[in-house]
Amino acid sequence: MSIRVLGLIPARGGSKGIPHKNITSLGGKPLIAWTIEAARSSQLDRVVLSSDDPAIIEAAEAVGGVEVPFLRPAELATDSTPGIDVVIHAVEWLRDHEDYHPDAVMLLQPTSPLRTSKHINEAIDLYIEQGADSLVSVVKAPHNMIPESLMRINHGGWLEPVVPFDERNNIRHKKPIYYARNGAAIYLFSTRLLLEEQTMYGHRLAAYGMPREESIDIDEPFDLKVCEWLLKDRT
Repeated sequence: MSIRVLGLIPARGGSKGIPHKNITSLGGKPLIAWTIEAARSSQLDRVVLSSDDPAIIEAAEAVGGVEVPFLRPAELATDSTPGIDVVIHAVEWLRDHEDYHPDAVMLLQPTSPLRTSKHINEAIDLYIEQGADSLVSVVKAPHNMIPESLMRINHGGWLEPVVPFDERNNIRHKKPIYYARNGAAIYLFSTRLLLEEQTMYGHRLAAYGMPREESIDIDEPFDLKVCEWLLKDRT
């Protein structure tokens, strides 16, 4: 079974944590190039960029393998714009202007540069195999970052556990396993779910696990340094 999956790369220009983040240099090329190169080498039907920034569009087109059929409206490029609204705009624009109707949409954020075409293809295969209506990439949460390990400062100024625990059983291998979105590097969902239910998370939500070393999400300068080191370790 094969399906048509639209690859959508969202990249607005107003980043504050790292100025011009989507085109900042990583491993000798713009950050966004890593996602474009992974997407264009995958089984995605099309790869489309949604951006409001001419500099990002120019950098993306220089990489090649990505379409820029529209300019994202300014009202959908603010700090407070929900990501789902950006996706709906893109899908509806392609439907209304090009009569394009993909079976599913994969959202690929440029801030996950270590995601490869292998991950993209595996996620699509898993989505189909499990009969999912949506999928998100996840990473196993470190045992010291799960609810059973966290503490908070109460109103009296004292530390207290978030979840009460038995000290004799508070052992790493006995703790439950949790997963966290790794950015997420990959969101995949049916077009029907997106347009009819206005969500990217359906009732049949599949988990595509990725290792920690491939799950870096670029949010601050420290993340770029870690990513540079990991890229060097790959070669």
